Amino acid sequence: MSRRHAAEKRVVLPDAKFGDLVLTKFMNNLMVDGKKAVAERIVYNAFDRVEAKIKKSPVEVFHESLELIKPSVEVRSRRVGGATYQVPVEVRPERREALAIRWLIAAAKKRNENTMEERLAGELMDAVNGRGTAVKKREDTHKMADANKAFSHYRW
Repeated sequence: MSRRHAAEKRVVLPDAKFGDLVLTKFMNNLMVDGKKAVAERIVYNAFDRVEAKIKKSPVEVFHESLELIKPSVEVRSRRVGGATYQVPVEVRPERREALAIRWLIAAAKKRNENTMEERLAGELMDAVNGRGTAVKKREDTHKMADANKAFSHYRW
């Protein structure tokens, strides 16, 4: 990793249907082998399923679920005198969003439904209701940070 200067943030264009930047980042993360049209179809069809089930705007549901998944603290390994401590650290806003997106996609992929559309829709609806694998991941991360609060003075 170069220490000369920080990498510039790439600007993503808002998605075609809803004009949402976060949704574009989500689709880009979901995309496999550069097949953006497939990722868009999966997301939009999942949104249609969510809208049919919940009777709410799917973009609102998406943002609500992301807010419930975003972690506020995480643990980072820190070596001090031969011992490695798990030090709780606050998470930067960009990283919070990136982690939430990553966890949501990973949780959807692990579900047992037949198509990715069904899995994504199910995980979004579970997240909005405060359950589901992605929300559990956030809870576990917070628990680990809370358990290692004693090492917070090693923060850098």
